[in-house]
Amino acid sequence: MVEHHPRRGSMQFWPRKRAAHPLPRVHAWVKETKAKPLGFIGYKAGMVRVQATDNRSKSITKGEKIMFASTVVECPPMMAVGAAFYAKYLYGMRKVASVFAEKLPKELARTISFPKKSKHVNEVSAFDDVKLVVHSQPQRVPTGSKKPQLVEVALGGTKEDKIKYIKEVLGKEIPVADVFDSGTVIDVHGITTGKGFQGTVKRFGVPIRQHKAEKTKRGIGTLGAWHPNRVLFTVPQSGKMGYHQRTEYNKQIIALGNDGKKVTPSGGIVRYGIVQNTFLVVKGSVVGPRKRAVLLTHAIRPDTRIGKDAFAVVSLSP
Repeated sequence: MVEHHPRRGSMQFWPRKRAAHPLPRVHAWVKETKAKPLGFIGYKAGMVRVQATDNRSKSITKGEKIMFASTVVECPPMMAVGAAFYAKYLYGMRKVASVFAEKLPKELARTISFPKKSKHVNEVSAFDDVKLVVHSQPQRVPTGSKKPQLVEVALGGTKEDKIKYIKEVLGKEIPVADVFDSGTVIDVHGITTGKGFQGTVKRFGVPIRQHKAEKTKRGIGTLGAWHPNRVLFTVPQSGKMGYHQRTEYNKQIIALGNDGKKVTPSGGIVRYGIVQNTFLVVKGSVVGPRKRAVLLTHAIRPDTRIGKDAFAVVSLSP
């Protein structure tokens, strides 16, 4: 009897190569009427146990106290350092101008070369969209890194609202409370943990062959047919694994707080340290290892079944 099964190694994520940037790039943003950033940079700290009252109307545990795992994401304020202006052309949008603040933080020199001369926001007129250029402040978290992560974040509101908001925040800090609230549904963009060079069994889930197999057990039986006389890219082979850019959709913010002692055990979080800034508690796991930067954005395709008051937090157990 022939056993049929899906191919080993999904073609959904291909090519399986390392991410180009340590902080993901996002190209699709949700539409928002209020002028505010639609994303925020955070640092994964660790996980906690959350005890909460289940307020979901159709849940079998409605009204009861339940426990679930959640992830702590430390979010020091972002620094708004510039704006990127885009204009429509035949194949989409392209950047036509960039504006930077008059005084740039000296730490930013680790990431980019400072422009000798920059335009003023009022000098740019012919554009269709504008994004806010922000960078993280890794020196405020125990990551051991001093190099800021620079990224362009979309803004909500009309063109006039965006320009007005940029003039207000340029050169200033933006707290996470200005972007997200407790109960908000978000998308988490991150880089997975790197696994190094791995074989076909771990990399693609190829079954281990029987002990009588020829040449090898932890490998594929053939590289393909005689013709075409080349190895197809769909054939599972050894190579680099991990450090891929991935997006997790519809993760809910369970809590937002300023007192890091609530989520930090005595002695600090293992392989991280002490949470000293504003933090988010995100339901479930978050992609990547501890200390890695993640980009949090408003959900691009929100699950309407997730209510903002679905859970009432009773306690957090680090």
